Amino acid sequence: MGARKVVARNRRAKRDFDIQETYEAGLSLTGSEVKSIRAGRVSLDEAYARVEDSEVWLHGMHVAPYGPSSHYGHDPGRPRKLLLQRREIDRLTGLTSRAGFTLVPLSLYFNPRNYAKLELAAAKGRTKVDKRRKLIEEEEERRAREAMKRHMRG
Repeated sequence: MGARKVVARNRRAKRDFDIQETYEAGLSLTGSEVKSIRAGRVSLDEAYARVEDSEVWLHGMHVAPYGPSSHYGHDPGRPRKLLLQRREIDRLTGLTSRAGFTLVPLSLYFNPRNYAKLELAAAKGRTKVDKRRKLIEEEEERRAREAMKRHMRG
């Protein structure tokens, strides 16, 4: 089994949100969207998912128009349907109905079978204080690793 080819990441997601659960979702895409995503012309920065009428939709993902597709292209900012199993959708519906939970895309990639997949997280938003605390903890962890490395060298 080959490795997955990550096309785009939402770098701010792990800083701004406390991730509770992750899911792998397929995407319903047009041909020109797939070609544009393969070329890496996609952004997840402003993207979020929402459960609407027992379906999960991805909003805010920008897929740049694919040049050679001419006027048969796609709308770059259109909502895209996420393909999940019914029990996963029911679980996400329950989670997002609680206060503070949201659905955030973490990464977009192609699996070994060349299907576009989205790593989706059910997450709680962090406050400014939480973000600062996390940055301080990461810095302390990094310093401890460096100190151990220096100590091991002798």
